[in-house]
Order: sequence, then structure tokens, then C-alpha cells
Amino acid sequence: MKKVYLDNAASTPILPEVKEAMLPFLGEVFGNPQSLHDWGDQARMAVDEAREKVAGLIGAEAEDIIFTSGGTESNNLAVKGLALARQGQGKHVVVSAIEHFSVLHSARTLEKWGFEITEVPVDKNGAVNPEDVKKSIRKDTALVSIMHANGEIGTIQPIKEIAAITKELKIPFHTDAVATAGTIPVNVNDLGVDALSLAGSQFYGPKGAGALWVRKGVRIMPLLDGGIQEGGRRGGTENVPGIVGLGKAAEIAREQMSKRISTLTPLRDMLLKELPSRIPHIVVTGHLHNRLPGLASFCVEFIEGEAMLMLLNSKGIAVSSGSACTSKALKASHVLLAIRLSHEIAQGSVLFTLGLDNTKEDIEYVLEMMPPIVERLRQMSPLYAKYVKTSQGGK
Repeated sequence: MKKVYLDNAASTPILPEVKEAMLPFLGEVFGNPQSLHDWGDQARMAVDEAREKVAGLIGAEAEDIIFTSGGTESNNLAVKGLALARQGQGKHVVVSAIEHFSVLHSARTLEKWGFEITEVPVDKNGAVNPEDVKKSIRKDTALVSIMHANGEIGTIQPIKEIAAITKELKIPFHTDAVATAGTIPVNVNDLGVDALSLAGSQFYGPKGAGALWVRKGVRIMPLLDGGIQEGGRRGGTENVPGIVGLGKAAEIAREQMSKRISTLTPLRDMLLKELPSRIPHIVVTGHLHNRLPGLASFCVEFIEGEAMLMLLNSKGIAVSSGSACTSKALKASHVLLAIRLSHEIAQGSVLFTLGLDNTKEDIEYVLEMMPPIVERLRQMSPLYAKYVKTSQGGK
């Protein structure tokens, strides 16, 4: 049976070069980077080199990179750490309605600690209006956090425009760039943000390795108390193999980015164009053009996404329904509800995220396999039966 992996937003495979770079640090090079001897020196130099490579991916200075365990920790550190550092000036935080749960739940925690949270809405394409952000900002606003692109519907946000507003009002601005860093060009100075999160699992690096960039001079409160690691901003012995792998993946992503984009975009567009022509009552979610190069997302009416996932998997096709963090929950995605889809339509979410190994033949296989799967599920759907009966005038 043919195997097609189209769930790269959940995790990408580690590149052979990344694995090779990590291996020595899982064996003979085992020193602690904080130790003052030759073993420690080897590990410390590897961490420093990786920091340079990660900084190079986003146009940053190496000393402003904080290594973390991934995107979730980076977002937690950014939202809580930046807000707590400025709570003397105010206890109000602005986020968008479609943020990743690591941002939204961090905001909820801040709410329990006495902060007020404003959620900015999005339009039907999932885009934030910078004017809505501006209207949400108050004199006591401590932080604005808007993601660079949504990993479920792919829409890329107007970060530069929002950053111009926050800069004028002297409010720190964080962006969750887990879906974009290593995927499309990201430059912190060009974007104008004050903090940016990224994760290696999104660009062929190891899981459990990520980073938070914080602009020099912007105060942040550590969430992990302990040692002096990461400039005192994140205590704990460094995950040297993971950091080395993250650095190598960042280096390769920077070198290959243009080629990756030009390869993935036509395959994405093939899905966006062909699936709606072959399956009736299907909704493309997210902006049609201003979206991530390897992401095609839909809602198929009258059926549930989980059922599609299982039947597609039986044909060797791996996809997702909604975000990876909510796909096991039998409820509609908050992202899809935020773009004003009904609960019934949102339940039929299916997300294709393409990777370097995907080919035109893979997409053709999906286009062949998916229509009969949808038809089969609709024949068992009471919602579809009701629709057919109604459309036929009750006959």
C-alpha cells in the first residue's frame, strides 16, 4: 500500500544531516556546557555554534536567543515572562482569537493572576486587522501577542503593521512564529517584533528543541528558577543534542528555504484547486493566497474529520483534523469557530501539511482516494440525509 505523510505541521522527520550532527552529543561528547574543563568546553562551543545558526535563521543576534524545550515553552515564557516583567506598568494583555493554546492558556493563567485579557477577532480568512489591535490597546497594556501564521488554516498575519502600532505606543510585541520560522523568510528586524518563538520540529529538527528570541533591552521574567543557563533567563542543564540538532536544522532551512517554497507551493495549490472540484460541499479555510506554502485546509460538510482521518489512514494517508493539539478532542476547533464557521461545518476539518518528501504523485493519490471516502461517510450521515431530503423538496 502506498504511504503518504501529509501531517508535517504535527512533526517533520529529522534530516539525516541533523541526526548526524546530534550523534556525538548522545555519546562521547557528553560534557555539561557550564563545566570549566575540556569536556564542558566541547559542549559549550557546540551550544554557542548552534545559537549562531538559530540567530542566523531569523536575522537576530546570537546572545538574544534563549533555548527552550519547544514552541509551547517558548510561548509560555514569552507571554508570562514579558507580561510579568511589566506588571508594574499595567496588567492587560492583547492576543488574537486564533492563537495556539500555549498562548491562549498562558493568557488564561495570567488572568488568574489578576491580568485582564482582550482577544482580538479575525476575519473570515483568519486575518487580524491591525486597527482592531490598536483599538484593543489601553494605557495599562503590558503585552501584545499575535502569531505570525496560523498552523491550522495557514493565514499569514500583518505582523509588520501591528509592530508599527506597538512600537509607537512602546508596548512589547511577541509573535508565535512556530509555523513560519524555517518555513518562510523570517527576520525579526524586518518584522519589528520584540520577541519571537520557534520550534525545531517544524523544520526537520528534533522534537523537544526550540527557542525564544527576545530583543536586547526588553525585560523578561524567568519561569524556571535554577542556574545561570541562558543568561539567567531559563535555568536547567542544556539539552545539548537537541540544541545542536536545532542549530543544524536552522542552518539547512536557511540555505534551502527558496527551493522548499517553490517545491511545496504548487503541490499545495493543486490540493486547493482540485479537491473542491472533485468533492461537493467542501470549504477551503484560511486565505487562498496569503498562506503558508505547504498547507491546504478544508472543512468537508456533513461528516466528521475524525472519521475521514481514520479512513484516509487505512489508505496509507496521514493527515490531521484541526490542530495537532486538539485533534483528539471531539469538539470544534476554536480557530474554525473564530472565522465564523458553524459547529457542524467545523467538525469536518481536514488539514494537509506537505513536506520535502511529497510529490505530485502523492497529491494525485489523495485526489483519487478522498472523494470515495467522503461519499461513503456521507451515505452514513444523518446530516447529509437531511440535506438531500430538504434539497429535493422533502420528496
